[in-house]
Amino acid sequence: MGKQWKQCQTLFFWGGYKITVDGDCSHKIKRRLLLGRKLMTNLDSILKSRDITLPTKVCLVKAMVFPVVMYGCESWTVKKAEH
Repeated sequence: MGKQWKQCQTLFFWGGYKITVDGDCSHKIKRRLLLGRKLMTNLDSILKSRDITLPTKVCLVKAMVFPVVMYGCESWTVKKAEH
């Protein structure tokens, strides 16, 4: 008749996302920080340039890096150790 379902500890989604039973989001946070670091490395030559003013560099970081790092942060469960 009915199928028996079993509860799993971790569920993996396409794109590398995973959901755990305890709501651990450390993997998402680490991944976003890694993407932000990679983007900052790509912007390194622009940020070190003397031809571009500091306010312009700040605007670049706010427009390009912050959204990448903070994407989905509304759904993160931040634990004391990560805070």
